[in-house]
Amino acid sequence: MKPFLDPDHPMFRRAWVRWATTLAPLGWAAFELFLGNPMWAILFGAAGAYAGWKLIIQGPAQP
Repeated sequence: MKPFLDPDHPMFRRAWVRWATTLAPLGWAAFELFLGNPMWAILFGAAGAYAGWKLIIQGPAQP
């Protein structure tokens, strides 16, 4: 079974792509919170937190 978000995928080789994939949903969560939609803010915040954990903190495997 493939992982939901694979940090070893060639698309995530560049650091700016990993950061953009993390910051985009976090920014959208802040926007939804500003608009007064806490449920969407929680969902997008969780997606951004998961992406940050998988792509930035754990990161790709070292060769």
